[in-house]
Amino acid sequence: MSTSSPSWDQAVLQPPACDAWKVHMEGAAYHLASCIVLLGYMGGSGIFGSLYIFGLLAPGYFCYALWGWLSACGLDILVWNALLVLTCVLQLAHLAYRLRRDTVPEEFELLYKAMYLPLQVPLEVYREIVKCCEEQVQSLGRDQNYAVEGKTPIDRLSLLLSGRIRVSQDGQFLHYIFPYQFLDSPEWESLRPSEEGTFQVTLTAETDCSYITWPRRRLYLLLRKDRYIARLFSSHLGYDISEKLYSLNEKLFAKFGLRFDIRLPSLYHDSLLSCYGG
Repeated sequence: MSTSSPSWDQAVLQPPACDAWKVHMEGAAYHLASCIVLLGYMGGSGIFGSLYIFGLLAPGYFCYALWGWLSACGLDILVWNALLVLTCVLQLAHLAYRLRRDTVPEEFELLYKAMYLPLQVPLEVYREIVKCCEEQVQSLGRDQNYAVEGKTPIDRLSLLLSGRIRVSQDGQFLHYIFPYQFLDSPEWESLRPSEEGTFQVTLTAETDCSYITWPRRRLYLLLRKDRYIARLFSSHLGYDISEKLYSLNEKLFAKFGLRFDIRLPSLYHDSLLSCYGG
């Protein structure tokens, strides 16, 4: 370092005084860049706030680079601002990738709003649930069977997204399954993880239906791993089964003119036998 160059101590503690301010102002590119950068730093938090910030910082630093190249004629100004532009572009690409990765299909978004958002389930937890069913929506044509009594094995758990399913036993109608209800919650709850069984009812689509399904073994592994998701499924399944029981209770009332307390399993079991056996 030459003797004429000031040291760091002198530059910080005894900065040189400005002899005179510039009479002319910097070019339009410099002022435009300053305005864009100012607006960029007004962005909020979160992924969309970050998109706003870096989306404005990138053109702001680009204008600074143009100013350093065309007006200031400073190679260091050009290089540093070009690096800042590149950094902002890379950050924007990363944010766009995260946004696309975290986006779920429309059917799953509607499902989240209908069943999980009222319970304030975090999106990260919901993605684990969706991932377990491989983000696939199954379809069922009109008059097509989802399960056949005594034949179809209980090896999955499914949730209806659209359409209507008719449940019957020995050719006799039991009740309907509507959107955002489980197709096979009683069958799922009736078996332990190590047990196997077949459906005791027939499920037939009355209209074109769509549903999602979780493979039994894969869902059991998820429920073992995450207690919160296990409690979530337990509450949803319990509510779903109670809705089906109340629906059957209404059917019994229509036939016998009596309402039974579904909290008494033996009484309810006998009433079902008398209803569907007669």
